[in-house]
Amino acid sequence: MKKTLLAVATLAVYLLHQDFWFWNTARPLVFGFVPIGLFYHAAYCVLASLLLWLLVKNIWTAELEREAERPHEERRP
Repeated sequence: MKKTLLAVATLAVYLLHQDFWFWNTARPLVFGFVPIGLFYHAAYCVLASLLLWLLVKNIWTAELEREAERPHEERRP
């Protein structure tokens, strides 16, 4: 279930990246000076970073870490 939710979240973040709704306007200004498109991309970067952190925390396989930490002679071919 956790993998399914993370897959859906990944798809949602991918779809949110296609922000065609801010292409034709720089208004409104966020905080009085940041164009809305720039603010959207900054917020998107924070969201994408959080998603990647969740993916690494929950999906990363420990086997890859154990394999990398083993001496070279002991590794499987």
